[in-house]
Amino acid sequence: VTFGAITGQNRTQLFEQERTTAMHPWHVENGAVFEDVGDWKRPWYFPRGGEDMHAAVLRECKATRTSVGIVDASTLGKIDIQGRDAVKLLEMVYTNAWAKLGIGKCRYGLMLNEHGMIFDDGVTTRLGENHYHMTTTTGGAARVMSWLEEWLQTEWPDWQVYLTSVTEQWAVASISGPKARDLLAELTDIDLGPEGFPFMAVKEGTFAGVPARIFRISFTGEVAYEINVPANYGLHMWETLMEHGKKFDICPYGTETLHVLRAEKGFIIVGQDTDGTCTPMDVGMDWLVSKKKKDFLGRRSFTRSDTARDGRKQLVGLLSEDPNFVLPEGAHIVEDLKPRPPMQAIGHVTSSYMSPNVTDDKGNARSIAMALVRNGSNR
Repeated sequence: VTFGAITGQNRTQLFEQERTTAMHPWHVENGAVFEDVGDWKRPWYFPRGGEDMHAAVLRECKATRTSVGIVDASTLGKIDIQGRDAVKLLEMVYTNAWAKLGIGKCRYGLMLNEHGMIFDDGVTTRLGENHYHMTTTTGGAARVMSWLEEWLQTEWPDWQVYLTSVTEQWAVASISGPKARDLLAELTDIDLGPEGFPFMAVKEGTFAGVPARIFRISFTGEVAYEINVPANYGLHMWETLMEHGKKFDICPYGTETLHVLRAEKGFIIVGQDTDGTCTPMDVGMDWLVSKKKKDFLGRRSFTRSDTARDGRKQLVGLLSEDPNFVLPEGAHIVEDLKPRPPMQAIGHVTSSYMSPNVTDDKGNARSIAMALVRNGSNR
C-alpha cells in the first residue's frame, strides 16, 4: 500500500491549516515576508527597496528604539478565565502569587510541568472580581488550553472555573518606542498618563471609534501598548495606526525584529531559550518563584536531586570576540576546542542576532547571543 493511498487528500494545505490575522491583507499588500509560527502565517520582516532580511531587521530594530514600531500580535494565545475559583487555578499553574493582583492589573507568569520544567509563559490580567484574561505563546496556545482543562476536569472537578479560547476574538497591534504614547494619545479616549496608566495595567475604552482593551505591556523594554479590538475591526485599527503614525515615522516589524528586541533585554522565548529541561532557576527567574505559596504545579520537583544539583545548564548572554560574527543558533559550545571530535560539549547557542542597539566600542552594530551552558551562572 502506497503512502499516497494512506494520506489521501490529507496533504499540503489540507494537512495543516493556514491561519491568518485580520491584518493579513495589509501585510501581503506591503510586501511582508512570512514565516510559519504554529498554524499562523506571521510577517517575518518587511523589506524595503531591495533590502535583504539582515538590512530590513537592522532598520526595523533601530526605528523601534528611536521612534515607534508596530507588530501584529494577534496570534498570541488568549484564554478568558471566569468563576469563583479562577484565582485558585492561577495560583496552582503559575509559580508566582496571584491572590493580591488588583482589578485592572497585569502580571507575568511562568507555567511549569509536573517535573518543574518551564512549560509556557505569558501575561495574565485581572479584569473583574472573578474574571481574568490569560495570554500564552503563539505556538503553545492549544497546549496550554488542553493542559488547564485536563487539570480542571480530572483533578479539581469541584472548582468553578470556566475557560474559553478567545484567541481569534481579538485583533492585537503592539506599538512600542519613545513615540508610542504620543501616537496612541491621538486615537483613544483613555488617559495614557504614566500615573493613571502605569506599566502592567489595562484600560477599557475606545480606539479610533471602536471598543478596545489596551494593555501597557512591553516585550521590547520600550514604552509599549498592546491594543486589543474585536477582530472585525483589526484591519481598521492597523490602517489607522499606520496613517496617523506617518508623522512619527512608524515602522512595521516582524517576528525576527521582535526576537532581536527582546534578546537585547535578555527576555526568553519559551521553546527557543528553553528546551524542556529548564527550571526557572536555570534561566535566572528564581525571583518569579514564590517562597510563600504552599503549592503549585512543579514545585515538588525542585527537591529532586537532579533538579537541585550544581552544574546544571543555565542561560547566559554571549558576545563574540569578532562583533561582526553572528554565532549559528544551535551551535555546540565546548570546554576545550580540538581539531576534531570527540570534544566535551557543555551547552549550545539558543538565540543569536546582529543588534543595531547593543553596539561595539565604535558605536557599530554587533552580534549578541544567548546560550544554555553548564554551570553558566558561575562562569
